[in-house]
Amino acid sequence: MSLQVVVLYGGKSTEHEVSVHSAQTVCRLLAAQPEKYQIFPVFIDKKGHWFLQKTCGPKTAHDKAITPVLQEDVTLQSLDGTWCLKADVFFPVLHGSNGEDGTMQGFLETLDVPYVGCQVLASALGMDKEIAKLLAREAGVPVLPYQVVHRGEPYAKKQLEEWVRLQGFPVFVKPVRLGSSVGVRKVKNISELHDAIDFALQFDTDAMIEKGVDRAREIFCALYGQGAAIQCSACGELRTLAGEFFDYNAKYIVAGGCETKVPADIAEPIARQMQKDSKIVFRMLRGSGLARVDFLMDKDGNYYFSEINTIPGMSETSLFPQLFEASGADYPKILDGLITQALLAYKQKKSLVLEH
Repeated sequence: MSLQVVVLYGGKSTEHEVSVHSAQTVCRLLAAQPEKYQIFPVFIDKKGHWFLQKTCGPKTAHDKAITPVLQEDVTLQSLDGTWCLKADVFFPVLHGSNGEDGTMQGFLETLDVPYVGCQVLASALGMDKEIAKLLAREAGVPVLPYQVVHRGEPYAKKQLEEWVRLQGFPVFVKPVRLGSSVGVRKVKNISELHDAIDFALQFDTDAMIEKGVDRAREIFCALYGQGAAIQCSACGELRTLAGEFFDYNAKYIVAGGCETKVPADIAEPIARQMQKDSKIVFRMLRGSGLARVDFLMDKDGNYYFSEINTIPGMSETSLFPQLFEASGADYPKILDGLITQALLAYKQKKSLVLEH
């Protein structure tokens, strides 16, 4: 009997459209195995409302309004009462806020259902660039110097300017808890600094000012699995062909805005250490399921942990599948493994003693 898999996508996030694109690939690959899976595509709009779709994609007039429910024999039902479902597993493909940051994972824990990917703690820690860097640094993984300012709290502008001058230009200003390079600006002189901070604080309550690596090489490793069974892909490199750094436009707007090279053209000892450090960061955050770890490399071959994405892009053109396919892995089999792992993690959790 096939598993009933609910794929979640869209969401209340600046990465809403990217999420839909990722989910279309996941739904198509899983639906190609009807003997294993029955797929239920569930679109979440930017207000947080849930809709069952016939085909994964942007919202349509034919979508059925549904709601999650806390019942032992039902997990989803339509608002008009004509449809209900007891799902076997949920597959969140929700990038950014309200999906990748632990909020959806906490909600799925409340629903008491199996779900793919990192659990609440790892999702929340991974989404927060400052906390992730603190943990990486504690584990001995190199990070760049940074400062953080908070919306609604005055900060010492002159002192921050002195710190920036000491680090040297450029610096990068970015929201602490967003992905896809949303809200990021490259600052090349003091006159641009505070406008960049104000811009980042439009998207998040905290902004990070980080020492830049000008014309940095951006190197990535993908991870899959849990505990001692974590697999790491070959290292890949993404080069921007549109703009000075790998921003949102280069990723998603400008055709041919970037190019991917897998494996990356870096020395083998450095690649092995990057893979090792990727696993260290993933384990330090209590990660499970899947992730992509991003590094910045300077012209001398020194590299620095940049961030971890616990729900990375999952379309066929995204880095996560490209990195593993270049390593000889089969993407549909990885999706199978993620679902199997979700069911096993749920079973292990249910075996825990709740009374003493």
